[in-house]
Amino acid sequence: MAELKNRLQADLTTALKNREKTRLATLRMALSAVTNEEVAGKEARQLTDDEVLKVLAREVRKRKEASEAFAGAGRAEQAQLELDEAEVLNAYLPKQLDDTEIAAYVDEAIAEVTTQLGEAPGQRQMGQVMKATNAKVAGRADGGRVAAAVKSRLAG
Repeated sequence: MAELKNRLQADLTTALKNREKTRLATLRMALSAVTNEEVAGKEARQLTDDEVLKVLAREVRKRKEASEAFAGAGRAEQAQLELDEAEVLNAYLPKQLDDTEIAAYVDEAIAEVTTQLGEAPGQRQMGQVMKATNAKVAGRADGGRVAAAVKSRLAG
């Protein structure tokens, strides 16, 4: 079983004992999402820590989008609750890269693609550069931020 899933379950028990309402609800939701991912598909399987991280990142993204929707609808209290849940889940995710670190990974990926193609990649090869960059950042940066960095680097 994934070590991260075990940690989530242990923290759920702690939150239950300490009567931490938001943390308890968030961890239950996260474990439910992990379990749903494990039984999705043709047969049940155990998720690796990387796969659990992807599930948690997806849940954080959902919370942020829901918070924006609630804020836009004038429901500030519900928006704050969603942000609190995202904050609880962020504790389990690796530290996010800043823009300069992303730019360094993009430069490495462009160098790799240049070696493969024999010429500098352009906008048409953005997919290849994205694939190489995403392999390097591996969940430590939002895909939108990576795409923006790759696009600006290829354009300029």
